[in-house]
Amino acid sequence: MEQTTKSAVLTNNQSKAGKYLTFALDNEEYGLEILKVREIIGYMQITAVPQTPPHVKGVINLRGQVIPVIDLRLKFGMNAAEVTEETCIIVVEITQGDRRFQTGIVVDRVKEVLDIEGQQIEDAPQFGSNVDTNFILGMGKVNGAVKILLDIDKVLGNDAGSFSLDTR
Repeated sequence: MEQTTKSAVLTNNQSKAGKYLTFALDNEEYGLEILKVREIIGYMQITAVPQTPPHVKGVINLRGQVIPVIDLRLKFGMNAAEVTEETCIIVVEITQGDRRFQTGIVVDRVKEVLDIEGQQIEDAPQFGSNVDTNFILGMGKVNGAVKILLDIDKVLGNDAGSFSLDTR
């Protein structure tokens, strides 16, 4: 039984193997699947939208397309940070149900693209029933450091879905 469980975990983590764009929020490093990334742009003027939660910064006009922008620091309960020359917006494509749309996430700085193998990825730790870690795809162990690999669809699912601007 134990061998079957280990084999299932290995197979699951092999499916998570791939290229990840890593970025920093404060002193922590995160990664998201490179296939979800549409582009990385410098921080630009964001138009605030009334009646949205504090982590929803507003919208940007990117080559004629209106894209909602989420401050990932605030979404994760961190303190807001000053915008620096390293602050950027990662435009990601997320899927909710049968819909796909783009959302921008504000991060402190983009680091690098890493090719992370299945054996370098562990499942997210369990902190008990009061802590939801479903948005964590896994923990990538790279060069002695741990990168928190995000399932960006789950991170942004509720916000982007309730705040999508349909530009079709």
